[in-house]
Amino acid sequence: MNEPIKYRAAGGVVIRENGRMLLLLEVAGRKELRLPKGHIEDGETVEQAAIREVREETAYADVEIVDDLGSVTHTFYNFRKDANITRTESYFLMRLNSEESYDGPQYEHERFKRRWVRTDDADRLLTYESEREFARRARQAVLSGKR
Repeated sequence: MNEPIKYRAAGGVVIRENGRMLLLLEVAGRKELRLPKGHIEDGETVEQAAIREVREETAYADVEIVDDLGSVTHTFYNFRKDANITRTESYFLMRLNSEESYDGPQYEHERFKRRWVRTDDADRLLTYESEREFARRARQAVLSGKR
């Protein structure tokens, strides 16, 4: 087995329409619905990485962070890399201010199809429990007036 791999990722629970809708991504070729997220690059803050990843994966430029939803750490075995991987994921509640297109690198979002769903439906639609938990936290933040 190879050396353990550790990395950090950041993403967002993106809302619009007064917090009633949130954005999920369908992964091409897989039956997955995910929240947008990705690796934190050298020199980036967790917030900068979250905004960049959401822009790249959704192709929406005009998103802003509204609240910090916290982090979770997972450890799992990756068969392709023959290594244990520890990934810390941080998520932020984000608001979509307009549908302005992101003009930066767009190779990432081509793998995804955007899907807006009611916040109440996210819990049953998201593929992974940890992402369902962040959708629940986002919904609570919206209900408490953070939007």
